[in-house]
Amino acid sequence: MQVDAEKCVGCGRCIPFCPVDARSLGRLPGNGRVTLIIDSDRCVECGVCLRSGICPTDAMFQETLEMPRLIRAILSDPLIEFKATGVPGRGTEEIKTNEITGRIRFGYAGVGIEMGRPGVSTSWEDVQKVTRAVAKLGVGFCEGNPVTHFMADRTTGDLMPDVVKEKSLSAIIEFDVPLEKLAEVLRVLREIAPQLDTVYTLEVSCKVHPDGSLPVLPIIEQAGYTVLPNSKNNLGMGRPRFREPGEEDVA
Repeated sequence: MQVDAEKCVGCGRCIPFCPVDARSLGRLPGNGRVTLIIDSDRCVECGVCLRSGICPTDAMFQETLEMPRLIRAILSDPLIEFKATGVPGRGTEEIKTNEITGRIRFGYAGVGIEMGRPGVSTSWEDVQKVTRAVAKLGVGFCEGNPVTHFMADRTTGDLMPDVVKEKSLSAIIEFDVPLEKLAEVLRVLREIAPQLDTVYTLEVSCKVHPDGSLPVLPIIEQAGYTVLPNSKNNLGMGRPRFREPGEEDVA
């Protein structure tokens, strides 16, 4: 995001709309006039300030973004569709549509690590710390996911060199892992947390067994994590494209 210093009147009305505190007022060299200053390093190109319509002189404008800075907008602006996945913003449909895709089968867990939040954001250096740590355990990174798309090597978890210095409001790392390895994944995530300069939310999913049990719950609890009551549940309203032994057809 850029500001036209000739149009800006230094009112500061847009400052509260920035979720990463990338805005301040300063004086122009020479004439000393007060104007808005945007910290380009902190800015994640989310577009919230521009969409707010708060600027009385239309002094803000979005310049054309090129890679790798475009990554900031892809993962921060919910109105931008990532062409590689067809999903707007940071989102992914890999695990949440499991009844259709069949990505997570019996005997496996789906793991989502949602790094950053508005007001905090996340650097992709931190994202790479996590992808490298879990890659050592042989996890299967999800295909339809922006973070996976920007990996240079999925076996090591290394990201493309030109994207590591970028940042975004948040980023979701998604992978599947055999149930017998889930405890180790949870242990590694707890160990690496102190090295991260951001926050993350851990999401674990699985297929509900025919007896109604969720095999991931005891593993999560034994690892010392608190299971929150909120969840996303697929009811199988769409007709699955696959069948597993013992599963009935959807009526």
